[in-house]
Amino acid sequence: MLYGCHVSTRGGYLAAAVRAEAQGAKSFQYFPKNPRALSVKSFDRTDAKRCAAYCTERGLHSIAHTPYPTNLAAADADQRSRTVSSLLNDLDIAEACGSIGVVVHFGIYKGAEPLAGYQNIITALNEVTAQWDGKAKLLIENQAGDHAFMGTTFEELATVRSLCNAPLQIGFCLDTCHLFASGGWNGEPNAPWLKKATETGVLPHIEAIHFNDSKYESGQRKDRHAAIGAGMIGEQGLRWLLQAPELKNVPFVLETPTEGAGSHKQQLERMVIWGTER
Repeated sequence: MLYGCHVSTRGGYLAAAVRAEAQGAKSFQYFPKNPRALSVKSFDRTDAKRCAAYCTERGLHSIAHTPYPTNLAAADADQRSRTVSSLLNDLDIAEACGSIGVVVHFGIYKGAEPLAGYQNIITALNEVTAQWDGKAKLLIENQAGDHAFMGTTFEELATVRSLCNAPLQIGFCLDTCHLFASGGWNGEPNAPWLKKATETGVLPHIEAIHFNDSKYESGQRKDRHAAIGAGMIGEQGLRWLLQAPELKNVPFVLETPTEGAGSHKQQLERMVIWGTER
């Protein structure tokens, strides 16, 4: 069971892996660099290599997450150029750390012609993959719909990937709070969205799951994460998802508030119980 949490890279990438394992995690997410800016980081490759070796030895899986300003749908050419450079840097770091890939939000576009937003996303993805030949993938994350309507459906995820020049370099990260917030899930077990993910071809390419509860009810389009069991999704739906055989080999990573002394340990223990008890 590849349950994990987001951890700080304070002290380096190896320190992040050690920090995750100390909480009982078998997977983790990290920011490869400053999450507040689009930048290119000169990183310690020796530290990253040690992180990769440690994860291999301990059976840990990891994903990186792009900085918040990353917007694949940006119309401005200069911003897209900086986004592409930043993403290539993220992929380089993720590859060095032995990570599955880099999570990137679908994209936000508020122009008058929505089609242009999708075209911008595909253009940006193509520019990145044309310059990347590593194993680490770009993992497109579904959105909650709080900033724009885009990226909330499996049809969008599947279509964008299929129209890219190098779809094999692109996977998905499914966020449970976003799925719930957008109205794509009301928290029930055996939810129809899993069938939709299968029919659209998204399911085989889900490489990671952000396992988050929601502070608000389904369909409110408010991206506010809650600790699992303390939100509106409900225990039964979260238990069902943890036990879904289709996702048994996918890392489930918490992006939720910590408990006590900044640890996810209690939530991770809860995930183990929910994932095994019927």
